[in-house]
Amino acid sequence: MPGHERQRFVPVLTPEEMQLGEVSVPDLLDRAVATLDERETPVDAIVGFWDFPISTLVPLLARHYDLHSAPLSAVVKCEHKYWSRLEQQKVTDAYPRFGLVDLDEPRLPDGIEFPVWLKPVKSYSSELAFHVRDAQQFADAMAEIADGVGRLGRPFEWVLDQVDLPREIAEVGGQACLVEQAMTGARAATEGYVHDGRVVVYGVLDSIPYPQRSSFLRHQYPSQLPERVQRELVDVSERVIAQVGLDWTTFSVEFFCDPDSGAVSVLEINPRHSQSHAELFADVDGIANHHAMVELALGHDPDMPRGKGPYEIAAKWYHRRFDDGVVRRVPTAEEIARIERDIPGVRLSPVPQEGQRLSEMPAQDSYSYELTDVIVGARDEAELVAKYESAVAALDYEFD
Repeated sequence: MPGHERQRFVPVLTPEEMQLGEVSVPDLLDRAVATLDERETPVDAIVGFWDFPISTLVPLLARHYDLHSAPLSAVVKCEHKYWSRLEQQKVTDAYPRFGLVDLDEPRLPDGIEFPVWLKPVKSYSSELAFHVRDAQQFADAMAEIADGVGRLGRPFEWVLDQVDLPREIAEVGGQACLVEQAMTGARAATEGYVHDGRVVVYGVLDSIPYPQRSSFLRHQYPSQLPERVQRELVDVSERVIAQVGLDWTTFSVEFFCDPDSGAVSVLEINPRHSQSHAELFADVDGIANHHAMVELALGHDPDMPRGKGPYEIAAKWYHRRFDDGVVRRVPTAEEIARIERDIPGVRLSPVPQEGQRLSEMPAQDSYSYELTDVIVGARDEAELVAKYESAVAALDYEFD
């Protein structure tokens, strides 16, 4: 991030502390405060760009140190998937039919038919999110959700207790299941920030899944959708972000859309930018989206640049495997370096470790296992695809 070289970034909590097992938000909060209070220099900003619990720890810590941050209530309106839908209803009709499913006596609400998506009201990385086409899949998915909803739901309820909740959300709590009518169309996302009440969208991206699957193949920036569709994505984003009350923070809004009709539908609102997009903005605009996060936390207007990077288009690809297995070999550091030398603009990051069972990796979606993060910068979309295919063909994984 050009311009941030003189700032010191201090890690407060490790990813393992915040992602593995069932987390305790008050314990994490106490540990973070103790770490920061041990420092002799003052804390000028609190930042974080991962999902729960980081997304809620940031406003809690910022409030403790009287620093700029989004209101906790606004963050929770985004994080609680059912509450988020209720807020969206107030300013747009760009959302699917939705409702709640009783975990003890599961059945589809009136007006919703298969196919549907089932998901806890609090989850991340598509954990425990299921695309359901019939009654048997519905029963199987609900059994898994009922068994696992507490891992994030219980700690999330502590966060809900810190907020003045409307009655309907207080009754639902943090351990509940949301059902949504399955949406179709192209996937897209907006990214932006709110500075002192002013909502700014600084980018529209395409989110492209694997053929006939729900798992992402790549995120690419800038979007290749028609301009009128992009304008509608921006308009809806501005309205829903203003409605939930976010301020002094980045955000991203995920959508389904129809490139022909121009219709759009909100998938979800995230009260943070996506770390997965950081190198894409650096490749195309000349600075990572983390810049906006840091500047806002310091109380400044980010003033994001446009088109100042070395590439016209960039993507983060998700090289995946759709069958479980034990990893017997991953590409070596030397092999990775050779591929990156041979294909300019490509950066590779293997995800699993040798000896690891893919199904035991944390933060995977319900249908696939990520093998490699592949960042690619290119002149156009055709070159983007060609570089990725060449890089993946050179990767040597082995499985049992």
